[in-house]
Amino acid sequence: MAFRQALKLAACGLAGGSAAVLFSAVAVGKPRGGGDAGPRAPEPPGWAVGVRPGPGVWDPNWDRREPLSLINLRKRNLESGEEELASRLDHCKAKATRHIFLIRHSQYHVDGSLEKDRTLTLLGREQAELTGLRLASLGLKFDKIVHSSMTRAVETAEIISKHLPGVHRVSTDLLREGAPIEPDPPVSHWKPEAVQYYEDGARIEAAFRNYIHRADAKQEEDSYEIFICHANVIRYIVCRENNSQLYVLLLTQLTSPGCDSGHISPHGRVQFPVLRLMLALPPRLSSLH
Repeated sequence: MAFRQALKLAACGLAGGSAAVLFSAVAVGKPRGGGDAGPRAPEPPGWAVGVRPGPGVWDPNWDRREPLSLINLRKRNLESGEEELASRLDHCKAKATRHIFLIRHSQYHVDGSLEKDRTLTLLGREQAELTGLRLASLGLKFDKIVHSSMTRAVETAEIISKHLPGVHRVSTDLLREGAPIEPDPPVSHWKPEAVQYYEDGARIEAAFRNYIHRADAKQEEDSYEIFICHANVIRYIVCRENNSQLYVLLLTQLTSPGCDSGHISPHGRVQFPVLRLMLALPPRLSSLH
């Protein structure tokens, strides 16, 4: 199953949902047995063209930070030759690993008429408190908390950050919930307008490109970064990233709160766990919105 097809299936989950994530590898380039191939998938949106080189192809420069791609070979000094090239490559190589925690906001009031009215419920606030305690208990030196600017994500971040004093917080519109890509096959319970896919898809892809990449060459130590956002944003990022190494089918019913943690090595290799980390919270604290 191609990357865009996996994303479309992932997007079938209702916006704002959140729960355990299960990945399963899917055979690539093999027709379904017992008949002809199914209907041709719709053309990908313009912003998605060129996201990947093709089915089953590993792109070592998926984040456009592969050292060789950062060097202008036309300026190479022919006299110093390979030694100069090796030195320039080393200067561009990442040295540290980025550890990324994707956390879905806590339960909120879904009946709010305006976005600002969709605040956390009492259960949601308890979820966030325990999530903060769980993260603090890991004993990691977190570098920053980046969160969506939507009310439910802001409030979740505020509560979690109380348990992680000194960790810098950043709010961004890029991580707001949305419709990243049209579901294929279509679903009956969720039908955004076509223009929403066009606008949200480009924005969420921009969030991926801005935040999900190997460490900068100047980064000397491993980093631990928390991103607090929404179900469809997390689905998109995890599908998009894991496709760097294999094609996955992401079938999710995401519960609040939950955490997908993974890391990006200095060589650009990405690893997310097969099963979602549920933060070891009591079952009574799990919710679907």
